[in-house]
Amino acid sequence: MPLIQWNEQISVGIDQFDNDHKYLITLLNSLFDGINAGRGPQSLAYILEELLEYTETHFAREEAEMQRLGYPDFDSHKAQHDMLTGRVYDIQRQVAAGASSALSKEAVEFLNNWLVGHIQGTDKGYMPFFAAHGVR
Repeated sequence: MPLIQWNEQISVGIDQFDNDHKYLITLLNSLFDGINAGRGPQSLAYILEELLEYTETHFAREEAEMQRLGYPDFDSHKAQHDMLTGRVYDIQRQVAAGASSALSKEAVEFLNNWLVGHIQGTDKGYMPFFAAHGVR
């Protein structure tokens, strides 16, 4: 069973961002499934790498749109993005150094809670602003 399933409550109403979020959820579920199947951290490192790369791609896409439109809470939103990116880099460094607990269920739970909380809280906060500027 997946850690998280996409549903309309998670939607921000912007197709590109929703598609990004769906893919991030898919990657997080793959990481969770691999841990539950007993795969070692080194064998899951490629999923973590893809998660990090796609997170950065998504964040850059969101941030570019926010800057283009002059989103008033940009600095706060970007700070949250930077915090998560830093946490994922930390996990990646621990895996590279051989830390077997770096890809623990707790780390994946943190990523899950952050992702869902960020989408449902911070990202949903930009919906009225983006909608007022015609972003769908």
